[in-house]
Amino acid sequence: MPDAQEFSLPNVGPGPDPFTFNALPDDVAFVVLLFQRDYYCTNCRSQVQTVAERIDDFRARDATPVSILPEPVDRAAEWQDRYDLPYPLLADPDAEVSDAYDQPVRFGLLGRFSDFLGRMPEVVILDRRADPPSIAYVHQGRSTFDRPSVDDLLAELDALQGA
Repeated sequence: MPDAQEFSLPNVGPGPDPFTFNALPDDVAFVVLLFQRDYYCTNCRSQVQTVAERIDDFRARDATPVSILPEPVDRAAEWQDRYDLPYPLLADPDAEVSDAYDQPVRFGLLGRFSDFLGRMPEVVILDRRADPPSIAYVHQGRSTFDRPSVDDLLAELDALQGA
């Protein structure tokens, strides 16, 4: 698997601000990056709330979910104010990190111009037990509905822990 791309983004949720992998506690073995479509995406809003409800299941697997929203800090802060997420919520206003992790975009140039039209969900699990951290799992959505369930992500973390 390839190495993870290090980055630094503003964090409006719990945890280090700015967020970097190195700022996480050493006992976090896995980082589950949840790349969202945009501020208005109802499926994204549902996903972050479901992950929040299951935060203890992630922590029991030495994993930290991190949601990345391709929006300015103030928009991400509105999500945090509304949902009170117990994990990092990062603002990626220029979608630089989303692009670095190859978040899928449909409709070519039009999709790149408008996240609302083109950006699809993506989940990347990073394994921090390796040095440098490596990408252990990727799910690239083909539609706004195409994203793994929390149970699927937890099963993937269980498999990675046994590897």
